[in-house]
Amino acid sequence: MLNRKIAPPIHTIQNLQLPKPQIHTLSNGIPVYEVHLGTQEVVKVELIFRAGRPQETKRLAGRTTARMLREGTTTQNTLEIAEIVDFYGGTLSSPVNFDTSNIVLYSLNKHFEKLLPILRDIVTNPIFPQEELDRFITNSIRQIKVNNKKADVVAYREVTARIFGDEHPYGYNSSPELYQDLKREDLIQHFKTHYHAGNCAIIISGKTNDAMFRLLETHLGQTIPNGTRSAIAIPNGTPSPQQLHLPLEDTIQSAIRIGCRLFNRKHEDSRPFAVLNTILGGYFGSRLMMNIREDKGYTYHIFSTVDSMIHDGCFYIGTEVGTEHVDNCLKEIYHEFDRLQQDLIPASELQMVRNYMLGVVLNMLDGPFNVADLIRTMVVEDIDFDDFTNLEQTIQNISPQDLRTLAQKYLNKENMWQIVVGA
Repeated sequence: MLNRKIAPPIHTIQNLQLPKPQIHTLSNGIPVYEVHLGTQEVVKVELIFRAGRPQETKRLAGRTTARMLREGTTTQNTLEIAEIVDFYGGTLSSPVNFDTSNIVLYSLNKHFEKLLPILRDIVTNPIFPQEELDRFITNSIRQIKVNNKKADVVAYREVTARIFGDEHPYGYNSSPELYQDLKREDLIQHFKTHYHAGNCAIIISGKTNDAMFRLLETHLGQTIPNGTRSAIAIPNGTPSPQQLHLPLEDTIQSAIRIGCRLFNRKHEDSRPFAVLNTILGGYFGSRLMMNIREDKGYTYHIFSTVDSMIHDGCFYIGTEVGTEHVDNCLKEIYHEFDRLQQDLIPASELQMVRNYMLGVVLNMLDGPFNVADLIRTMVVEDIDFDDFTNLEQTIQNISPQDLRTLAQKYLNKENMWQIVVGA
């Protein structure tokens, strides 16, 4: 009998293994990464197109094209698409990020053959109906106007725009004017230019079987046109950092964002900096949380994060505080920079962070769909699957000296944009 008065033993997480996908290739050259895991009769198919901001010739065309794919095809309107997907118990979405436009289908195995034609239709025959585009633009403009009254949103938009610069695809912000300038022809052109086999990869995960690959070949391998991966040019210049205060009416708190341009995940310092960032502000027990929330009580929440994209990346700290606490909060943030640059991290604190980060990595391996998300990131960013082992080894072996050197290299006040939005 299990004695519930005795706690289970605690084991150190080690030797984590990424289940490597089996790689297939469709007749048009699209790679298919199969994550065959799980016991439930359900699969997830994700089509990934390199058709984001770096590929745009018209700003916002990437995001708008992706969001409009489900709004009607040459054979079905948006309501008919939604009704069919709902009838067969599936879900269909089109998440968008800076670099890619994705189409995701969840389906029961027994209905996969019924739902895959819907996926084929929206990636080969979209019509971008004008009335749906007008509605999307109106709603997007309305949302921008609402968000521009929120200090935290304005601060985020401003710090990323300043870090990368307006000429960088990751730097410009959406605006009513950019949306109003979009035409249906811009979406059609973006789709024709970038939604092809050369820009595409497919991740299929769950309880997969051979019949599904025959269906993928029929519906996607023989219909998505061939093409060559789009060439990309990214500006190299980095604007000189400044400290800015942007007034915003009717705000009770001020939003703070402090950040700098960084690198993508292929950079040699990417994995070590992830550990440093976690110590600084990447989890609830971080130094920023312990100091500025728990000790000083200036804020309810403060964090630091790294945004890694295919071609670039940035680091920033974010919080919202009462206006009377802004100066003291900024002082304490930079104080934490100084501590990391000058003092070695105690062994007990570093072990806590190791345990936390390894737990997060372990969660990435929990189930076929989480593994598929991890595989997608590595595929999109051209990271070798063996690099997963390097991540675990970095977390396990990085030293306090390594982290201090890293802080001295990257956590310098003079290299940081400082944005304060509020009264």
